[in-house]
Amino acid sequence: MADQPAHTGLIWRERPGRGRPTAERPTSPAADRADAVYADLRRAIIEQSLMPGDKLPEDTIGESFGVSRTLVRGALTRLVADGLVEQWKNRGSFVASPSLVEAQQVFDVRRQPEGLVVERLAGALAREHANRLHGHVAAEKRFHGKEGPEAIRLAGEFHVLLAELTGNTLLARYVSEVVSRSSLILALYSRPHPSECGASEHAEIIEALIAGNAARARYLMDHHLGAVQERALLPKPGAAGRSLKDVLVRYAEPREPLPMASPTQRRA
Repeated sequence: MADQPAHTGLIWRERPGRGRPTAERPTSPAADRADAVYADLRRAIIEQSLMPGDKLPEDTIGESFGVSRTLVRGALTRLVADGLVEQWKNRGSFVASPSLVEAQQVFDVRRQPEGLVVERLAGALAREHANRLHGHVAAEKRFHGKEGPEAIRLAGEFHVLLAELTGNTLLARYVSEVVSRSSLILALYSRPHPSECGASEHAEIIEALIAGNAARARYLMDHHLGAVQERALLPKPGAAGRSLKDVLVRYAEPREPLPMASPTQRRA
């Protein structure tokens, strides 16, 4: 019987990140360190520095970030829940490599919740929120005539921002996780295209929301997601000659070592 991934499903979790809801709980240096490793690995995957199928050895990651394998293992578990990492028995952890069938399913799943997002925002978008969205699209347009991981990341963050503006934390978390999975799919299967396509479509959605036209906003979102899906068709060759340490050095910030526990603390 062929090996199966230990876990590939999506799970809603509280997590740190720019503009994302977090659980209110006491923090410790170790917890902060674990959150940072998780966030850095997640960004490395979304930005395609770590490509689908790349192996993620705990010892190499721990050495790169200056943390223990225990903290690395926790970060990888969270990335499994996000659908960005797969863990195989007796083989270890790898950046997820969704099949074309799985890619189709992910984009199908995106349509309903993102349609709900724009329906909720139509006619209810505060001026400051509209300004934030326009500012984000302006950042996307700076990649006019280009493509690449930064453009994919910004495009995904636009959808996450929309979901966050609804004020519905459950919806925002769900959209965030599905968008992350979509970004991984685009890294694996996307055909070259100019970044202004997505930015222009985003701008049209904003205008429909400001006008309070929920039907048009939903139509534009559905058409936009369909266009993104059409661009995710052809496999692209992976980058050769990369080492995991070389990739992670750009994401690992210098961190102070954790203090050693005293003999009394160890006995406790």
